[in-house]
Amino acid sequence: NIKPNPTIENVQTGVAAFKASGADYIIAIGGGSSMDTSKAVGVIITNPEFEDVRSLEGVAPTKNPCVPIIAVPTTAGTAAEVTINYVITDVEKKRKFVCVDTHDIPVVAVVDPEMMLTIPAHLTAYQGFDALFHATEGYIANVATPLSDAYALKSIELLAKYLPAAVKDGSDLEARTQVALASTLSGMVESTSCCTSEHGMEHALSAFYPKLPHGAGLIMLSEAYYSFFADKSPERFTAMAKAMGVVTGHLPEAERPMAFVKALVELQKACGVDDLKMSDYGITKEDMAKCAANARHTMGGLFELDPYALSLDETTQIMMNAYK
Repeated sequence: NIKPNPTIENVQTGVAAFKASGADYIIAIGGGSSMDTSKAVGVIITNPEFEDVRSLEGVAPTKNPCVPIIAVPTTAGTAAEVTINYVITDVEKKRKFVCVDTHDIPVVAVVDPEMMLTIPAHLTAYQGFDALFHATEGYIANVATPLSDAYALKSIELLAKYLPAAVKDGSDLEARTQVALASTLSGMVESTSCCTSEHGMEHALSAFYPKLPHGAGLIMLSEAYYSFFADKSPERFTAMAKAMGVVTGHLPEAERPMAFVKALVELQKACGVDDLKMSDYGITKEDMAKCAANARHTMGGLFELDPYALSLDETTQIMMNAYK
């Protein structure tokens, strides 16, 4: 009964089920939603003072490691099997909140691409781009490290090369394997760097419109988002373009950062997701200001990790530019 954007109710139900079962550990099988719910359940079981799920919000390491979790992802995108964070939706208040806690990381991650062979093409693409943006955001974040950079550039390289093949033919085990590796690497980027405000903006969209898949929302925002930041971190954008296979040496230096954005759009075309529209999910252009304010209020920490400090007006403008 886990929702695509797991809810406080999902966590509460899980805590009750775990207590009733007398179990010693949790096996989390599924996508990010299943693994995120398991993390929250596991943390609360060993740290009962956080039984009010909302109290888990933020960067607040708990006293005790969570119940041991064996994570078996059946998707390649969230990489929750190797991250130190999870996201829960507060349906009542129409908001999503991030919990960051080194005690929530699973003790074992079993990443088996053969469990991903039947993912439909559109979900393969959504999940793959979620992984890509974990890597790209972590690479441009102002807390990036040499370790996270290495993970990020390899993840970007693998996704640019293999994601279109996995979308085209889900039974292509080599493509699935490389996309799964890229996803796990992108999760390691999250745990050694962090996401930036692009994720904050999307979480606001899917908080108000829960039927919007997280990866799809990120794709919708991405061209406008990265176009805005291209000249704010030009060397990093040029490096990402090179990781995607773009030869930039012949380009004027000022045009090299945007080569990444062009490669990103081409990758979306190759995966058949370049025509996604917010309006198809009932989102209106008038919602952009509300969603921008919500993103900054509920995910303000992610905005602090951008390579440039966005204003509320700039946040709104990026979202307006992304609207279709």
